[in-house]
Amino acid sequence: MSVQKVVFGFGAHSGIDDGPELLRMVEQADRDGLDHFSLSDHPYIGRRLDAYASIGFILGRTQQISGFANVTNLPTRPAPMLARMVTSLSALSGGRVVLGMGAGGLWDRISDMGVPRLSPADAVDAFEEAIILVKKLSGGGPPVTYQGRHYQVDQIEPAPVAAPPVWTGSVGRKSLAATGRVADGWIPGHAADWLSDRYRTSRPIIDQAAAAVGRDPHEIRTVFNLPGRITDRPLPATRDREGRWIGGSVGQWVEELTEAVLEHRASGFTLFSPEGGTQDLVSLGRWAAEVVPAVREAIAKEDG
Repeated sequence: MSVQKVVFGFGAHSGIDDGPELLRMVEQADRDGLDHFSLSDHPYIGRRLDAYASIGFILGRTQQISGFANVTNLPTRPAPMLARMVTSLSALSGGRVVLGMGAGGLWDRISDMGVPRLSPADAVDAFEEAIILVKKLSGGGPPVTYQGRHYQVDQIEPAPVAAPPVWTGSVGRKSLAATGRVADGWIPGHAADWLSDRYRTSRPIIDQAAAAVGRDPHEIRTVFNLPGRITDRPLPATRDREGRWIGGSVGQWVEELTEAVLEHRASGFTLFSPEGGTQDLVSLGRWAAEVVPAVREAIAKEDG
């Protein structure tokens, strides 16, 4: 079998007071060879750093690691401007950007920002249009005219920079199908892992939608958000009674993540703390130095 390149990253704090620690952690992750860091995007929360301002600053202080918003709060970031932002970041960083995309979840807060409220169906339509438009406004070529229900541009010149990979946080059936048609990756919602009912029932919707438009479903990544602990000793179980991943020893992580790649088509993992925030520097170091290399080695041996 041929395994798609597997990427490993971590989810980071984005609070105003966490800025210096955030920078230290991403710089360590960059030195340790992790592939990406992710920040949440909630612009209606005043104590949070802006996701894209932070990503741009951090990319300027690092060499290899990629940044992405997990996921972009699309309703507050119009697609044509989002396209300009991510292609500029990509040009300045040497392509070290992933575009995380969501249709918008906390609509009460989003509408508090002065954004017109959309129905769930319209929000997903706008989400799909936005992905299409970002890709049209990337990669050079003639001026773009696009007349969608939610976005319209007239004779706008694309950036001469390839669009970054687009990973979505799709949850509902309609949004999952949109991911299959136009996106490059999927982050299962609610920290669902590869043994969860959510994954087993959702991923086929993506695959069927991709195949229906002539895409190879295997090209669409599944990148799992994993809140969990790396423990010194094995845990009795790596999941709680509700089936949610909680972590375990290095050996348990390596065994399960390797199986996730080889048996369940996982192609990426983003580590979070059990509380949903950033891991501490020690845990992040163990993730980068002990878990990730061992998983990569196991995958390479099986894929050999």
